[in-house]
Amino acid sequence: MSRKNTSQDPFPGESGATGPAQATGPSDDDSVADFGYKPQLKRTLGNFHTFAAGISYISILTGTFQLFYFGVSFGGPAYWWSWPMVFVGQLMVALCFCELAARFPVAGSIYNWSKKLGGPHIGWLGGWMMVTATIVSLAAVALAYQVTLPQISSAFQFVGDGTGKSDAAKNAVLLGTVLIIFTTLVNAFGVKLMARINSAGVMIELIAAVVLIGLLAAHITRGPSAITETHGFGSGQPLGYFGAFLTASLASAYVMYGFDTASSLGEESVNPSRNAPRAILRALCASFLIGGLILLFALLAVPDLTSKKLSVDGLQFVVLSTLGHTIGQIVLWCVVIAITVCELAVHTAGIRLAFAMARDNCLPFSSLVARVSPRFQTPVFPAVVIGLVAIGILVLNIDQPQIFSVVTSIAIIMIYLAYLLVTAPMLWKRLRGQWQPAEGHFSLGKFGLPVNILAVLWGTAMSVNLAWPRRDVYNAAPPFHWYLQWGAFLYIGIIAGAGFAYYWFVKRGRIAVIDSARAVPVEPTPPPAP
Repeated sequence: MSRKNTSQDPFPGESGATGPAQATGPSDDDSVADFGYKPQLKRTLGNFHTFAAGISYISILTGTFQLFYFGVSFGGPAYWWSWPMVFVGQLMVALCFCELAARFPVAGSIYNWSKKLGGPHIGWLGGWMMVTATIVSLAAVALAYQVTLPQISSAFQFVGDGTGKSDAAKNAVLLGTVLIIFTTLVNAFGVKLMARINSAGVMIELIAAVVLIGLLAAHITRGPSAITETHGFGSGQPLGYFGAFLTASLASAYVMYGFDTASSLGEESVNPSRNAPRAILRALCASFLIGGLILLFALLAVPDLTSKKLSVDGLQFVVLSTLGHTIGQIVLWCVVIAITVCELAVHTAGIRLAFAMARDNCLPFSSLVARVSPRFQTPVFPAVVIGLVAIGILVLNIDQPQIFSVVTSIAIIMIYLAYLLVTAPMLWKRLRGQWQPAEGHFSLGKFGLPVNILAVLWGTAMSVNLAWPRRDVYNAAPPFHWYLQWGAFLYIGIIAGAGFAYYWFVKRGRIAVIDSARAVPVEPTPPPAP
């Protein structure tokens, strides 16, 4: 029997086997049964696999190389301080998720958690926001190939020579489509193949990141006071540099999310109640430490801190100009690997979310979406559909790059809102004395209430900051349209409203576990004949 949990020991039972070879205990499927589901997914993932899923979704090399230019463009070198700020806020959310992962280690974690905490209406909305945002994110991450591959070699610019008006956009769609087809096939062939590729990619990414930190540190040309330089940003604005800093902080907020993916694989993991909380925290903390050092040493090592290329080509410029062409290209190839496993993790998370919602008959064609392949023991249909929809969204980028940028930003806001649809109902449960962590597993103890309050305040504040109608973010180039600048409020309202209308008028009253996923009740053993 598990010993009682205490706030001083959030990870009881740390010692012991954690790999796939560990025997699956009889309690692994208890949470699945509590939701009324029968076990359908194969438990093959160990502790490192779940950690790798979380850290590959965050994908430090992908995020920092894709968004460093943005932070420097709006906040100068001092934007670096947004990295620890976002980490502290997201840590509050992650700690709440750890308690939930220990108690409810089931697929599609955000959907099932919000359903358990807030009821079916909140659950459906949280799941809808998350699955929609994940599909858009799948398309957005795929575009990162265009940012990196043509810088490695012009041979990767298949459409034109890159100087034409739409050469880059069309080539981005081509490269992104190839990547999405790859992640679709890998996910369709089973979680074990996905985990092996993802874990290998994450290992390469982590080694490359550590080496990059060392190389940049060896080329430092200025002192740490450089990260206090604002370069005049914010002057003449009502909020001064604080306003510029809030805008620049989006570069960090756009990276540090997705750690919940480690828990979304709960039905395919060994001992998920113990392993998932640790995987969430380790993924977030490792990403903060590694990413923070890369950004710091990049700012201290770049030859010219005022170069315009810093706010155009970002970290790619820093690496090539600081480390030289050969080493720079090796690092960029590692970034390509990071983008690939990030895309794989995002696709995997979307599949589990769709599968989880379909088991409750929440989506169109739920019986198909929730069908598990008997051969590969994974949901194949949602893997294909999500891939096709993401490719369709990519096509928007060809002639409407501003609209695509708005849609991408909105997807990230929707993820923050989906997190709020978990932490806010959880806080309500705490205030009413109705929340109890899983006994013998991760617990915040007496710190649960203040951490939960901070998580809700942070999620609310950052959602407002992300959605604020800044022209520089949502409508930076002509033609200027009000519906682009106010796109976050407008499109999120449309997506949430249309989705909830579908639920209310079509699915409400029909939400129930479908027959193919319903747990088979155990018949009581008849008493022996006298």
